[in-house]
Amino acid sequence: MDMSVDICGVKLKNPVTVASGTFGSGMEYDEFFDISRLGAVTTKGVANVPWPGNPTPRIAETASGMMNAIGLQNPGIDTFIERDLEFLKSKDTAVIVNVCGHSEAEYLEVVERLGDEKRVDLLEINVSCPNVKEGGIAFGVEPGALNHITSEIKKKAVQPVIMKLSPNVTNIAEMAKAAVDGGADALSLINTLTGMKIDIEKRAFAIANTTGGLSGPAIKPVALRMVYQVCHAVDVPVIGMGGISTPEDAIEFIMAGATAVAVGTANFSDPYTTLKVISGIEDFMKRKGIDNLSEIRKCL
Repeated sequence: MDMSVDICGVKLKNPVTVASGTFGSGMEYDEFFDISRLGAVTTKGVANVPWPGNPTPRIAETASGMMNAIGLQNPGIDTFIERDLEFLKSKDTAVIVNVCGHSEAEYLEVVERLGDEKRVDLLEINVSCPNVKEGGIAFGVEPGALNHITSEIKKKAVQPVIMKLSPNVTNIAEMAKAAVDGGADALSLINTLTGMKIDIEKRAFAIANTTGGLSGPAIKPVALRMVYQVCHAVDVPVIGMGGISTPEDAIEFIMAGATAVAVGTANFSDPYTTLKVISGIEDFMKRKGIDNLSEIRKCL
């Protein structure tokens, strides 16, 4: 039985990674289990300089989900290389670095810096965060802008490029095609859905940013539908995510066409979720006599 998958020539021992922003670079979770057991570690967003993020409060619970407006707080590329990548060198798993920026120049600066880092296997370009007031999201909601930023990044990138798509668009297939036409080697989706919560006792927004990104089980049906549409619209590997918390969730995404899956919000409530998803997929394959995930991928 072979659980490995291939994303742009990078072999993952199993199809499970984590959603950017929910796992740091793995250091904290490595205290619970050896993160080498994951197919890949996807890091928190990395910018060219440190970002302080949005004002607090930045997180609020909702029915079957969570809202956040962290604002991509991160220590910047220098600290990331010196601390996070150094830590990941000792781990036997693929490394996907999420790249963020306010402008094309900022994205390109990080992409070029990472080109010299052999520990980085894949780049995931975040043009879909709804909690940054400028940059990022502007590239991710208009096909022409997405096509342009993708093509410019591809000119500079050494590693394969995964473009992370926003669900806050009218036609997700159109956006996927724009990214692939721009040279994207793979796609990941979905990022969070824009939402809002009001504290009626305080007569105030629950999140200082007013709106936030909704994640968790509540968004899974939307995510699954979009992954299915994208996998049938373009012919590149897709990493599916959005509300995955069980092996059954992950298998649904694979059947919809995803090459790999990412666990996000569920990591906060149970740090062992990824391992449970991996073992659950393995059990499903044994029970159904499946030798390779390609047998069930895009089977609908």
